[in-house]
Amino acid sequence: MLQGAVEASRRAKTLRKTMSLPEVLLWVALKKRPAGFKFRKQHPSGPYVADFYCHQARMIVEVDGATHDFGDQPQRDERRDAWFVERGLDVMRIPARELLNDCDAVVRGVVARATERCAPGEE
Repeated sequence: MLQGAVEASRRAKTLRKTMSLPEVLLWVALKKRPAGFKFRKQHPSGPYVADFYCHQARMIVEVDGATHDFGDQPQRDERRDAWFVERGLDVMRIPARELLNDCDAVVRGVVARATERCAPGEE
């Protein structure tokens, strides 16, 4: 399982208490363990904090609000995603507006991707 640096662990604890509405909506669905997948919220991973992490599928789910489109945030997201990919993780980025529009469809997509990641013969 991914472990976080001390500072990331502190930041994760704070972020768990201040989740955005789209993150809360997704968490309400994911904590029910859809299709048997266990997700962790605001999971510290190295220097980063993943919005959601599924160890079984080796998958990170990130909820991106509007701020992810501005300034240096796209480049920061690319570096962050690359760090996860280098460790064999899949990163799924979901625009916050999609969660607000149809959370059930997003959850189905997350479960489908996790299922693909766990298919026999694939790594």
